[in-house]
Amino acid sequence: MHELPITEEIIRLAEETAKEKKGKVKTIELVVGLDSGFIGESIQMYFDVISQNTLCEGAKLTLIPVQPELQCENCGKNFQRKPFSFACPHCGGNGVPTKIGKELYIKSLELEVPD
Repeated sequence: MHELPITEEIIRLAEETAKEKKGKVKTIELVVGLDSGFIGESIQMYFDVISQNTLCEGAKLTLIPVQPELQCENCGKNFQRKPFSFACPHCGGNGVPTKIGKELYIKSLELEVPD
């Protein structure tokens, strides 16, 4: 349910840009970390419904998932953890969470603007 206000904000930001450029939103690329707490499919569902009658109506929302990564406390390398393990595949050290995989941002916005 918390995807609704995020989706409203995505549409607001996209519309703001479209109004500035006197255009209409054609595509939005949205980066969603899989540990961000947001479900991409829910954002897509809300977008399809609440973008109606806005400058985003008919726009394609592309979701770009980002896998979470851990960083090894010993060797410093980042890695994606295997189920039931926090062990670094490079040295066997203990992995700790990073910010990778917690992202949520608009990567790009494509507009249709009149000539």
